[in-house]
Amino acid sequence: MLDYTDYTIDGDGYQGNGNGYDQLDGDWALYYKVARYFVHKVKREDRQDFLHDLLLEMAKVKAKYEVTGKPLTEAGLMRVARYEVMSYWRNCYQRINGIRCDNCGKRQRQECREKDLYRKCPRAISIESLDRLVEDGNGDRTPLYEMIADDNAVDLVAMLDAKFTLNSYPRQAVLIAYKRYAGYPLDKRERAYLSRFSRRTQKTLV
Repeated sequence: MLDYTDYTIDGDGYQGNGNGYDQLDGDWALYYKVARYFVHKVKREDRQDFLHDLLLEMAKVKAKYEVTGKPLTEAGLMRVARYEVMSYWRNCYQRINGIRCDNCGKRQRQECREKDLYRKCPRAISIESLDRLVEDGNGDRTPLYEMIADDNAVDLVAMLDAKFTLNSYPRQAVLIAYKRYAGYPLDKRERAYLSRFSRRTQKTLV
């Protein structure tokens, strides 16, 4: 579509040096004509990326309209641009504050604006720093990242419980259980022993 280095915009969201986006033609010229009035509505450092994304989104919407046989007017492109600006700020607000207001209804959003309830939002996601020090109640403090469980770590408690349980069983019963778990067939003597052991164990549980 466009070469990023050749098609640059200045700090206000317009083409620079008169040799960039103003040379587009066809639908792309119309997309830029509309988009240039909305670029300044986002953060300065995001304007180039936002302009590129907005032009692509306009092209996608135009393609969808063509499939249905409907024309995408300049007013329709302005609605696309306004929606993308709102989506940009919602994403920014979500990253910073953990809140995305478009998950709530119109009435709820209006109430939040009027009463400034954003800090009390029950849907807000609390963002924690992994370097935050957590007190253990004894005056000691540990970084939060050191307290996060490691999924790959060995569960020593479960391992000790399993070892204790196996040690309480007869050795022959454990060997037969391993053999059966591995998928090997049991002989007649082993099946008889396992049957007797199962009956004795059931009696102790009653």
